[in-house]
Amino acid sequence: MSADGQARRPRRLLTVCKGGHCRAPLAAAVLAHHGGPAVETRAAAIRNWHLGEGAHPTMVAAAARAGYDLTGHRGVQVSSELLDWADVVLAMDGAVLDALRELADAGTAPKLALYLEGHDVPDPWKQPDGAFTTCVTVIEAGAEQHLVAA
Repeated sequence: MSADGQARRPRRLLTVCKGGHCRAPLAAAVLAHHGGPAVETRAAAIRNWHLGEGAHPTMVAAAARAGYDLTGHRGVQVSSELLDWADVVLAMDGAVLDALRELADAGTAPKLALYLEGHDVPDPWKQPDGAFTTCVTVIEAGAEQHLVAA
């Protein structure tokens, strides 16, 4: 409840990566898990490569080993509606952040940030399985900074 007795809606976090089936769905799952009912998360892609598809199978397995379920994820492309929905839009790397800036308007531009301030979350795409496990570790380590305000 807020100070005026009104129920507070969850803080809305949108995570975005290039293809939308590795880093963004994982980050959304990690934030939702650790944020509980105080947050609502969604994941999206800059590119339209994996629309309607599930998360990358190796990421699904790496996430499951850490206790996160990505099996319900289906890829969507970022849209003005998603940008409007979000309170915060978290880009997984600088190139994604630049692409989001191209899409943003005056109302959504202030919501944009890197998931890891000053650093990219390494993209495990086309990397060995260990890169997916490392991605899980990196995303988990960065989650708390986005939940303190939740």
